[in-house]
Amino acid sequence: MVIIMKQYVKAIFNGYSEIFFLRNHRIGVLLFTVTLLHPNIALAGVISVIAAYLFARLINMGREFLGLGFYTYNPLLVGMAVGYKVSLTPEAILLLILTGIFTFIITIVMYSTFSAYLKLPVLSLPFVIVSSMVYLASSHYSDFDMAGLSPYIANNPEMGLSVWFAGYFKSLGMIFFMPRVLPGLIIAGTLLATSRILFMLSVAGYYTGAYVTVLMTGSQIHAFTDMNHFNFILTAMTVGGIFLIPSLKSYTLALIAVCVSVLLTEAVSAFWSYKVPVFTLPFNLVSLCFVYVLGVTDYPELAKVVKSTPEETLDHYLLNHRRYRDTEKTILLPFSGKWEVWQGFDGQWTHQGAWKYAYDFIITDEEGRSSCGAGTKLTDYYAFRKPVLSPVGGRVCQVVSHLPDNSVGQVDKTDNWGNWVIIQDDRGFFVEISHFSENSIQVKEGQRVERGAFLGLCGNSGYSPQPHIHIQVQEIGVIGAYTVPFSFVSYANDNFFHSGELPAEGAVTEQIYWNTHFDVNPLFIMDDVCQYEVFKEGKKINVLTLSVKMAPDGTYYFDSGKGRLYFGKHEGTFYFYTMEGGDPYMETMMLALPRLPLACRETLKWRDAVPLGLVLKGFKKAVVQFISAFWHKFAAVEVELTYTCKNKIEGVIHAPGLRIEKKTFVEWEDQTGFKTVRVGDTELRRVGNQV
Repeated sequence: MVIIMKQYVKAIFNGYSEIFFLRNHRIGVLLFTVTLLHPNIALAGVISVIAAYLFARLINMGREFLGLGFYTYNPLLVGMAVGYKVSLTPEAILLLILTGIFTFIITIVMYSTFSAYLKLPVLSLPFVIVSSMVYLASSHYSDFDMAGLSPYIANNPEMGLSVWFAGYFKSLGMIFFMPRVLPGLIIAGTLLATSRILFMLSVAGYYTGAYVTVLMTGSQIHAFTDMNHFNFILTAMTVGGIFLIPSLKSYTLALIAVCVSVLLTEAVSAFWSYKVPVFTLPFNLVSLCFVYVLGVTDYPELAKVVKSTPEETLDHYLLNHRRYRDTEKTILLPFSGKWEVWQGFDGQWTHQGAWKYAYDFIITDEEGRSSCGAGTKLTDYYAFRKPVLSPVGGRVCQVVSHLPDNSVGQVDKTDNWGNWVIIQDDRGFFVEISHFSENSIQVKEGQRVERGAFLGLCGNSGYSPQPHIHIQVQEIGVIGAYTVPFSFVSYANDNFFHSGELPAEGAVTEQIYWNTHFDVNPLFIMDDVCQYEVFKEGKKINVLTLSVKMAPDGTYYFDSGKGRLYFGKHEGTFYFYTMEGGDPYMETMMLALPRLPLACRETLKWRDAVPLGLVLKGFKKAVVQFISAFWHKFAAVEVELTYTCKNKIEGVIHAPGLRIEKKTFVEWEDQTGFKTVRVGDTELRRVGNQV
């Protein structure tokens, strides 16, 4: 019962923090204390939220959904809107209960519709709809006096602050229906302590909108005393820091959105001034329109994952951008041994326009030549009649194998694809490989092939001036179809391991085949318990106990009781994906080995990126995150790792701009996983395994 009550209380406070998209019940507690400056508003908000929450439980809605605060912050806003104008009489309490329930219902309906058809959030539109209905209906209720909110607040400097300075804090306070400086100061301090990005956007948004208003109306008093201008603050924060990845470009778009909201705020104020205030309608309409347009135009920095703060969203985006560069269409190199990239995406010769997503490979010697001798015969070329292997597992769709190989220097402009094979990958896309040697293709249409299967021999058929392998990915199984982006997995270039990337033109690459035993079998078994002794500067200081569990989405993770470390395998590589909580010893594991190629080869090297929060804490982390919001490359923390021998990996963590450099060491056992993990002077030593 106590646990359930804690969940209820936490859900209520989450609703307060959701108003600023912060998703933190502790921040919600602080914002709740702000409403206590006006007890009638505070109590009205709580009554409305509790009514909505109890109704949700009545219809058996899960606690895990309600605990987020997403569904209850609209009822909270409606409750405060009523409490702002009406004393809490029994009739008003009944009104609060009914509006809280109805707002919750409207939220569910709009969320289902918006997410399914528009791919948009509902923001505070349910609050606008229900509050407007209540204010209009109040004219028929004899005990209520809910005349429209005045668009102006008296020119009262408050605390000795000038109108233009006090206007910002009053507008912040107005978000909680308390247009006074003190509530605004507390909210501003909360924003500054929680997210420097949101605080900056709130200031920039307010003053941008206010000064545009001055230009349009010629009145500074109007610009800095109209409390409807809190819409500028919410618009700037939402567009610039919540639904877009924070950057100079997102800030520019946010301020453009604010300028648009100036026009809409004035229009709505004039249209609804008789009975209904503006509420957050300008903020909602402008923000949703901007986000929708950016979504349909595939804006690259539209946030796909929104975390608790813009700083966390930015960290998540940058880390994933640096770590996982592959597309959903990943393939192996179509050969064994070392081949050179002759032409890549947007190549200078034939990879142009609709066929720009393609790769050509040749074999070169130490001098960079693709042939020996005079190079006048096909047999002079190193690539001629070398095996071509299947880059994917799937079904062979079409085969052409009868065309002759061209003489050196000649090309076939009629059948420019030459001899070719199209394979439909099991994941739904198609791979086309061209320029096979005459009658060398050994697979037939309808045949099933696995990755690495022999297809035929490299030739010089079609539009091919010298023997080479051409490969591209398509959405349909027709020769000459438009190409789509793809990436190669598990390959080496200059002894560096890459996965989900694209080698540069001129790079010599080779396929790295992983240990199929590790790829097929789990590295850690569900419910395993692993125990490590923790040493600091050679002295034992603690014991770390990890249990292996599975998340609802099927991802495995280590659970220490203080945190979670998620891991898994993809395309021949073991990854530590992400961390939750603040367990320093689990952080040590992720720092030491963020990824592990499942193909041990002595001296093989690879690079990876790690979260900023694993190497920086406190004030320094906050400063670096804020700078990163303007300059994304500033906070890159990289780990370079090397297989020194079988099952031993040494590495270096470095971030030159942050003056960070630490050595790492991991010893790996095939049967039990990590035996020793060391970062700097902290070391974990495996002491036992229980099931």
